[in-house]
Amino acid sequence: MYVTNRFRLALAATAACVALAPVAIAQPVDGALDEIIVVGQRQAYRGDVALKETPQAIQVLDGALLQDLGITKLEGALELASGIAKQNNFGGLWDSFAVRGFAGDENFPSGFLVNGFNGGRGYGGPRDASNVERIEVLKGPNSALFGRGEPGGTVNIITKKPEFKTKGSVAASAGSYDTYRVEGDITGPVTKSIAVRLNAAYEDAGSFRDTLDSKKLVASPSILAVLTEDTTVSYEMEYVNQKVPFDRGIVAVNGDLGALPISRFLGEPGDGPIEIDVLGHQVQLQHDLNDNWAVLLGGSYKETSFEGISTEAELAGGRQPLNSTNRFLSRQRRQRDYDTEHAVVRAELSGTFNTGGLTHHLITGADWDKFNIDTLQLRYRPGAYTAGGAITTGLNAIDVFNPTYGNRPTPTATVTNTYEKQDAWGIYLQDQIDITEQFKIRFGGRYDDFKRNLHDRALPVSATNPKVRSYKEFSPQAGLVYNVTEEVSFYAGYGKGFRPNSGASAAGVLFEPEKSKSYEVGAKYESEDGNLNSTVSLFTMKKTNVLTADPTNANFSIAVGSARSKGLEFDLNAKLPADMRVFATYAYTDAEVAEDYRDPNFNLSVLEGSPLINVPKHTANLMLFKDFEVGTGTASVGGGINHVSKRLGETGVNFYLPSYTLVKLQASYEPLEQVKLSVDVNNLFDKRYYASSYARLWVAPGTPRTVTGRVSYSF
Repeated sequence: MYVTNRFRLALAATAACVALAPVAIAQPVDGALDEIIVVGQRQAYRGDVALKETPQAIQVLDGALLQDLGITKLEGALELASGIAKQNNFGGLWDSFAVRGFAGDENFPSGFLVNGFNGGRGYGGPRDASNVERIEVLKGPNSALFGRGEPGGTVNIITKKPEFKTKGSVAASAGSYDTYRVEGDITGPVTKSIAVRLNAAYEDAGSFRDTLDSKKLVASPSILAVLTEDTTVSYEMEYVNQKVPFDRGIVAVNGDLGALPISRFLGEPGDGPIEIDVLGHQVQLQHDLNDNWAVLLGGSYKETSFEGISTEAELAGGRQPLNSTNRFLSRQRRQRDYDTEHAVVRAELSGTFNTGGLTHHLITGADWDKFNIDTLQLRYRPGAYTAGGAITTGLNAIDVFNPTYGNRPTPTATVTNTYEKQDAWGIYLQDQIDITEQFKIRFGGRYDDFKRNLHDRALPVSATNPKVRSYKEFSPQAGLVYNVTEEVSFYAGYGKGFRPNSGASAAGVLFEPEKSKSYEVGAKYESEDGNLNSTVSLFTMKKTNVLTADPTNANFSIAVGSARSKGLEFDLNAKLPADMRVFATYAYTDAEVAEDYRDPNFNLSVLEGSPLINVPKHTANLMLFKDFEVGTGTASVGGGINHVSKRLGETGVNFYLPSYTLVKLQASYEPLEQVKLSVDVNNLFDKRYYASSYARLWVAPGTPRTVTGRVSYSF
């Protein structure tokens, strides 16, 4: 009933937008639109400071670029960003990445923002890119504004907004492995003061992985109302339904990643897909007090659910016959039922004022955050195995070279049955001061009051159940910018931050949050005509209270570890003469353990200087496009390379994923202004590679060569 009601609400809102939008397309409102209202909507936490004069590296990925490259997921978009590395994606069920070497809590998706609201909290599945206007990757410490997060940076997705000009597009694509997708986007005025937009996509995708396919439906209806000349209110809904098989990937047999074909599925096809449902709402009111000051009031509410069964390789060495047989893989079988509710309310005042000869760009605000997490996980686990022993049914084993599917023991043992409430509020202030035209300084800080309440339903209520803990943290930041010329600027930044850890110690005490310090210096270039933008940055960061294995209590963790990261990043985006376009990035990231500790998952010794998992030292992207005319139409051809160096594949073990370099080709032709035909070829040379890993028995293979054709019509 819960999912059915959410679907009905989503369907009703979507139907309303579909019904309203064609009114504006079919005929003018009230006979004619005497004037088109152009509405500029502010982004929370941003203020009015230009990107060039912000003392941190910011990379912007435009939605048009993503569309040109045929990118349909957030994961694919972030491959273009410097300093971002793929992490274990929980069997393909969520987005997980590290920024400048640091990843978030491995038990949750990576934190990213959608219009300034935290969109990564909960179990919302891999994020679709159909309604992306642009993606801003804000590098370095942002906790002084956004609050709890990783010190490496923040990913903020800006979605497409309603416009007071009727336009739209429809597109259909078909590609390798029976992958089919349709998209639609329509916007326009309903009245002189109300505009609507509907963006939706449906995808039915096969896979290079044996027996697997997935389905996805996303819809984002939105409304923008101009209440007065100075006041607007907007609403945006997010509806997602995905059915995605749980897939831990392939195994390294006796350390050899090439022993199995990358298509080999080692789970159980009969488990069926994991079903993911999302229903979210965002509302924002903007009131311009005058030309210099504005007030933003916003709210967000989102529910997610994640339910299904999976069969996964057993990681414990004492239960795994593959270590001695090099053939038979024992497997766990898990049943998960996860639900989350997340609500945010925020208020912000931003503007500009002068004191003497100084100009201040001020942002001040407050937000309140409530996050409820309801998790139930049941498990069937294979028993102990002795080298040379028989491969029994109880091991739930599969022959990795000749798999026979069908054994599906019932998960009955409770692994997790908890209900957690997180309540937080924060206040923040940031002032960037123009000392002169050339010299700017920034000061800011944020105070957070964070409370966790974790109830383990498997235990009786007691003094330690539920577990309750409160944290109070202040996160300062400072920065400076010096404009050498109108085109070149230098900057430096510093900040502290924190991120709460999930879980509790053997004594039932909730873990202390991770804390971090970050430093960054860099230079930016922006040509006078805006056709060339580039940033180079150097950074160093350290965080403490990283979870490590408890040396005296098996299967428990303590928060005493630390990690550090330093590196260099370079971004370039340019329009060149002769209708050429170039996009280039490079990152050197040296992320490592800062002191000896024991890994909390495998209880292995990890020494200072050991690399962090899944973080390559070198990544690079280069893409070049050429636009030209063909008869009465226009065309574009382009290509690019993506390089990722080797990286650690399992913490505490000398197991590395090899480096890879992929080649991409893209071509498009527009015979008419409204019609576009395109084709994309990814992994042109069919390179075998591995995208990420958690352990030698959980390795995600990369996608082989794919060819996708697309046709779109815009109006």
